[in-house]
Amino acid sequence: MYKDWNRRPFSPNQRILADFIPKNEQRVLYMTEQEIANELGLSIASVSRFWKAAGFKHAKDFKNRLRFRFESTPSEKMRDVMQRTGSGSLPQKLLEISSHHLEETSRYLNDALLQRAVEALSAARQIYVYSPGPCAGLAELMAYRMARFGITIKRMAPSGHELLETLMHAGKKDVVLVFGFVQLLPETEVILDYAREAGYVVILITDRLVFPRSYDADIVLYAGRGEVWEFHSMVGPTYIIENLILGVGLLSKERSLRKLDKLQLLRTRYGSKLPRS
Repeated sequence: MYKDWNRRPFSPNQRILADFIPKNEQRVLYMTEQEIANELGLSIASVSRFWKAAGFKHAKDFKNRLRFRFESTPSEKMRDVMQRTGSGSLPQKLLEISSHHLEETSRYLNDALLQRAVEALSAARQIYVYSPGPCAGLAELMAYRMARFGITIKRMAPSGHELLETLMHAGKKDVVLVFGFVQLLPETEVILDYAREAGYVVILITDRLVFPRSYDADIVLYAGRGEVWEFHSMVGPTYIIENLILGVGLLSKERSLRKLDKLQLLRTRYGSKLPRS
């Protein structure tokens, strides 16, 4: 919905609106154009002209799209992908969707930011990962692969006060990697808030080009997953995670290879005695 806003030739006033709206979606849904204008110190004409500049017919058109996003349920998302598949080949359709997400992720992937993330992870005293919901699998993958390099990752509780049990130990020289998909969670806000005091580096992986409070993260990496109302693929985020894993391995190439050689040696020595999981 906001994917191309960064590339649109907005005027300075329109940029103010483009920044305000994604951060205040639920409020905007019930605000009049006059109320938006008053809050931002703009004219109502500036607000009215904004919708067409942003790709919508008018305010009502934008709010209808926004309301549909909030009302989308898992069944609606599944119904959408089923309708898009129709009577065609499901593997082919999923391949097309996955290819689109990967192309989009690659298009917005900033090599310099990716390298900064790799260097931060490599130099970290401790890496913490906040991975709520379906992101848990990505944290598992990252922890499993990074352990082969001798790097331990601590996963944080997905919700509630238990998050603080881990966050209290994060400080300078540490990295907190956060998955911020669809919406800003209270736990993510707490992690961003406490970073100012504790001094740890925050790497945010998000599926929104305009994510609330992304400016409070040190490094932001975009991973395409489709629109909010669509069935969300994890191909894009997995691509980002595998780039980070391989990047860390390459940054300390000799050390990483020694660890992997040692693993192979142990497999050769004891593999016949241990069942494969």
